[in-house]
Amino acid sequence: MRTRLFLACRHFAARIILGGALLGAVTTGVSAPAHAAGDLLIAPTRVILDGRRGTEVILNNIGDEEATYRITLELRRMNDQGRLDDVDATVANDKEKSALDVIRYAPRRVTLPPNQPQSIRIGLQAIDALPDGEYRAHMLFRAIPKTPAADGSADAGSSLRIQLIPIYGISIPVIVRKGNLQGTAALTNVRMGKDNEGPTLEFNMARQGDKSIFGEIHVTKPGQSEPLSVAKGIAIYPEVASRSVSLPLPPEVAAKMKGDIVLSYYEAPEAGGGLIAQVRTVLP
Repeated sequence: MRTRLFLACRHFAARIILGGALLGAVTTGVSAPAHAAGDLLIAPTRVILDGRRGTEVILNNIGDEEATYRITLELRRMNDQGRLDDVDATVANDKEKSALDVIRYAPRRVTLPPNQPQSIRIGLQAIDALPDGEYRAHMLFRAIPKTPAADGSADAGSSLRIQLIPIYGISIPVIVRKGNLQGTAALTNVRMGKDNEGPTLEFNMARQGDKSIFGEIHVTKPGQSEPLSVAKGIAIYPEVASRSVSLPLPPEVAAKMKGDIVLSYYEAPEAGGGLIAQVRTVLP
């Protein structure tokens, strides 16, 4: 008898968290990469609800084969390094539990033929009793792998086969805002750094107010409009008052950072593109 064992291993799982520490790549241009995991394309990559109307997220299977996805809500907290840590529902705080209670969505499982879009409807229920504030959960779209058929090639007798099946997922924040919320940010301690991949631009972000801040970092030379580097999808959530940011830089871009630079934090274009914070500094 043959036993077939399928493992969904974390090392073989690809989860992309959007609207968190860093969305997309640091670029020297203005375009962001498509937000996809596996063969799933999703838009928008960040949802804000205020109770007045619902919205929808569009999924599109850009692969060559039919694919099935399970859709769930999960909780994550940002830490002071900007990472989003998973939070088990059993240790969730009141705001996190409220987010799970009021966010409603359908369907919760979809099967997509190639190049076939599908909308996921998202709305709220019973938010009148909620205190003013910002609430957040993360919507996870996880691929359901197909179980391969037995190939019948084993010899007689018992054997154990282990097959690793990659599980792809993409996660976006769903933010609920109630009341007249305000938020500001500041940039401090700009410096050059280095990690295992090469040079980095590092700085700290501080947040004040009762809502999250989200936008793009532009690095320019004084008097020049063309940025040396752009990092999209930089967020700081209400659970942290400050966080650090480390942006990887190609060596040729890092070399241009020496001397006088301007670091600017802008709203995302769809939010108006206004300036949130700016600092000018000299890098050695």
